[in-house]
Amino acid sequence: MSRRVTRTLLAAVAGAAFSLSAAAPGAQAQDIPESMDPIVLAIHEWTGQHITTYIAGHILERMGYNVEYVTAAVLPAATAVADGSITGSLELWDNNLGEFWPGLIEQGKVDHLGSMGIDAREGWLYPKFVEEQCPGMPAWDAFLGCAKLFGTAETFPNGRFVEYPADWSDRATQLINGEGLPFAAVPAGSEGALIAELNAAVQKKQPLVMMFWAPHWVLQKVETGWVDIPEDLVEKYSLRKPLVFKALWPGTKDKWPAAYRFLQAYQVDNDVQEILMDLIDNQGQDAIEVTRKWVDENEGYWKPFVDQATM
Repeated sequence: MSRRVTRTLLAAVAGAAFSLSAAAPGAQAQDIPESMDPIVLAIHEWTGQHITTYIAGHILERMGYNVEYVTAAVLPAATAVADGSITGSLELWDNNLGEFWPGLIEQGKVDHLGSMGIDAREGWLYPKFVEEQCPGMPAWDAFLGCAKLFGTAETFPNGRFVEYPADWSDRATQLINGEGLPFAAVPAGSEGALIAELNAAVQKKQPLVMMFWAPHWVLQKVETGWVDIPEDLVEKYSLRKPLVFKALWPGTKDKWPAAYRFLQAYQVDNDVQEILMDLIDNQGQDAIEVTRKWVDENEGYWKPFVDQATM
């Protein structure tokens, strides 16, 4: 999901693997790792994907596998996964892939491994206190009736709508302009600018509506709501709920069958992502170290996925 751009982490080869017996008793009898060739995992442009990928990599290392990471944009990574130069991409948002990834999956050149476990959402976000200023929200008609409440000197009598940065997506702007809504869309300069808008609105109790997504660390800190956009408009302007899924090179199932089964079972939920996003993006901690510490401290969360793959 390239609009959620954060700092891109350089590829890194993780440290020495732990013995598999520490992670999954009895699994050594299955001759894991089946190959010491590196499992290469793609690192894309957003922090949540880094978290998902590094957690998986640390666990694979504990299973005995050699893991490497390579920074790659989402669309070019599809070809690399199809030819095996990248083994997998572990967080793909299906509403931002166009036709390329789905085409390769349909042709059998990439394996779709199912949901990542994230309850993803995109939509029109507002601070929860706005419901006191606009009774009836989050209902669509009530929201439109309160458009002037969101206005500024630059947009009045229209409300001000904070759109994604210009180089991400303008689907909210398309909806506003296409349906003649009483709002003026103003692109934010960056992800940081979106968060600054939200924090400033909360501090000043100033009405705000903006394009945003979940999971995100700021949602652990600010109480928010989502406008109930009618289903016909959700479909028309591609604002439906995304499916976040995993994709692997099909040869993985033969070359590293236990790793394939683990990645098939592997899940990460919103709470894990948002807590770790806060440590990385808001507190400046290193993504590899943060995720390694989480794996060290949360064996009860991830060990069932390993057991499922190795028993």
